[in-house]
Amino acid sequence: KIFMNTLKYLQSNEFLLDVDLWRLFANLEELNKISLSFLKSFFETVKEHVSKSDSPMDFSSILRKFFQGDLCQTHQIYCLNYTSAVFYLENLRPREDFGIYLKAGIIPPVQWCEQNKQCKRLHLPELLVAPLHRLTRYPLLLDNIWKRSTDETEKGFIWSLKGKVEKSIRDLEGKVKWLDNFQKFRQLQEVIIWPQVWDRDKRFFVPEYLKQSVRENSSENILSSVNRLLLHEGRLTLAESTRLLDVYLFLFDDFLLITKIKRNKKKYGGSDTGLIPVCPSLTPELQSFIREGGFCTVLDQPIPLDRLILKNVDPVHVTVFSLRNAFLIQHENRYRQCIAVFLLQAQTETAKKTWMSQIETAISNYTMQHETKKSTAFCFPAESSEI
Repeated sequence: KIFMNTLKYLQSNEFLLDVDLWRLFANLEELNKISLSFLKSFFETVKEHVSKSDSPMDFSSILRKFFQGDLCQTHQIYCLNYTSAVFYLENLRPREDFGIYLKAGIIPPVQWCEQNKQCKRLHLPELLVAPLHRLTRYPLLLDNIWKRSTDETEKGFIWSLKGKVEKSIRDLEGKVKWLDNFQKFRQLQEVIIWPQVWDRDKRFFVPEYLKQSVRENSSENILSSVNRLLLHEGRLTLAESTRLLDVYLFLFDDFLLITKIKRNKKKYGGSDTGLIPVCPSLTPELQSFIREGGFCTVLDQPIPLDRLILKNVDPVHVTVFSLRNAFLIQHENRYRQCIAVFLLQAQTETAKKTWMSQIETAISNYTMQHETKKSTAFCFPAESSEI
């Protein structure tokens, strides 16, 4: 509330008017009001019992009112906005005026925000997560009340309520993960550039007047699936015939994507990548890379996991070919013909083993998921783009 009220005060004085209060704090005021009301009602019951020893300590009506009412629902609204709030905050923090607001406010003698003693030296990101932690403690509270209750009817009601709250939290965790994955993939769609086929391979000649009709508009939509998962990612070195190329690999649960690292300030197509908000769930390396104006250009077509062959490069070749921590990725078409080979080097032997382990596990899981489909129907595989 210290941060929120300070921002309100500043905006009333025409500072930081472009900062969206809801995107940062969501329904914090409503959440605080309901939580405080629950707390007061709870302690009123305890107080009444202490002052009147013959008065039974009945929590059922309070628990029914709040836990079957707005308490958990208000928490859910806040929690679902949390990832977006952190995302928004990270992109505001580099601003000088916003940094002044976070640290001290506009009037130095006033101890606002981070300098306020009530904040106990905690920063805004550490405070924003507090309501999520509180929600997870409600089942513990209900469990403690249940243990101390002597009325069997009340015990049954509290136990049932505890189960509903736990289910609500599990459902929320699923929604938060889905939203986090959605935002991550939306960011990747901005950062990963898909060149046209004639730009990827100079063998393909398409006259200018025909390019529009064969343009690959659907490539970027590959990353729009809400069911796809990013399993592993990172920077490696690709050994080409005359040079070593910095590449960034994305291992999804159904294909591997190899991209070239570009450091231009302008993205493919001419827009400015420096203006792209950076998703906090991306790796720190990729976040830093994006902030510097970098992007990733797809080197070759995606490699489906059922068409990927992984091979280790023996350490004996280190001295012969100057290869270190190397492994080979082979792309086969549906006729089991090799159509592409990528010789990759990791920075360390541990990083190499991690990559190979991640790819092998991904292939194994993908194969297991599709075994059932293959065994239930006899049909030829669909024609694919890699032929």
